[in-house]
Amino acid sequence: MKQYSIPGFFDPNNAVKIYPIAYGKLAEEGLQFAKTEKLSPASADKKKIGLMIIDAQNTFCHPQGELFVGGAPDDNIRLAQFIYRNIGTITHTFVTLDTHYMKQIFHPFFWNDANGDPVQPYTMITLQDLKDGKFSVNPAMVGNIPNSTLPGLIKYAQHYVSELERKGKFALIVWPYHAMLGGVGHALSSVIEEAVRYHGFVRKTDMGIEIKGGNPFTENYSVLSPEVLTTEGGSAIASRNTKFIERLLGLDVLIIAGQAKSHCVAWSIQDLLDDIAAKDPKLAEKVYLLEDATSPVITPFMDFTKDANDAFDRFRSAGMHLVKTSDPIDTWPDILSKIQ
Repeated sequence: MKQYSIPGFFDPNNAVKIYPIAYGKLAEEGLQFAKTEKLSPASADKKKIGLMIIDAQNTFCHPQGELFVGGAPDDNIRLAQFIYRNIGTITHTFVTLDTHYMKQIFHPFFWNDANGDPVQPYTMITLQDLKDGKFSVNPAMVGNIPNSTLPGLIKYAQHYVSELERKGKFALIVWPYHAMLGGVGHALSSVIEEAVRYHGFVRKTDMGIEIKGGNPFTENYSVLSPEVLTTEGGSAIASRNTKFIERLLGLDVLIIAGQAKSHCVAWSIQDLLDDIAAKDPKLAEKVYLLEDATSPVITPFMDFTKDANDAFDRFRSAGMHLVKTSDPIDTWPDILSKIQ
């Protein structure tokens, strides 16, 4: 499998910059590169190799992002270079976009403390906290969610945090406002968008985009399923992204990278693994995790490094492969049987 040189326009210093992509010029260069290298369109690939990039957005990847992941810029440099080097091998790219609003259960606006003031970011809320009156639903939420009542929201909030505990999920954390739709933080990191768009022009295919996270009633770390799916009465409030799961499992090889390793990456992989376990556990062997293109959440208040590493150990034990961007794809474990 041929590896290609990094294009001259790529600058690793851009990993910490936000800039507009010159789409027209990028298209010209990409089409000329495909012609020079005699690269066929992605639709002609006999074996379909997909790259899913989870939440490589400014909110997580830029040093001034609301939830900056410290390792993200270096991860993105390695990931962009990986895309350029393997541009003739990667068939499809998929990007996920964490997409949020002010009035969501994990944002400060949803909650008041015992004094009636908004809770501070990085506050953890448990069922016992709610029972003790340490935190309560902000009454202003009633005016922001149609057909809601304060007693109903209070009852749902207790159900929500208890469901997280019952399902073994992370406890509810009130995050800083982040990935707000329409804001700079919501956009893809420029250095990643540039690489993915270039791949599209070279291989004559557009990237897939999966939006997640807009439901006011639940967190949505995973692109494949929200954290909680029903109300306390069993009514559905959300559903699993079954169509996208089927698309991913239909690939011959699936490569995964993105941010953050401990949260949106780990829970997306876990949800995929749950579906794999239900269908055919051997499907896990087609999944390759770029372990040097993802980093855990570390803040002054919490460090999720161990959670991230434990999760990736579970994924490896289930049959998925942990690989590096610097390793040629054809040297990855068991890859030749899947791509030849």
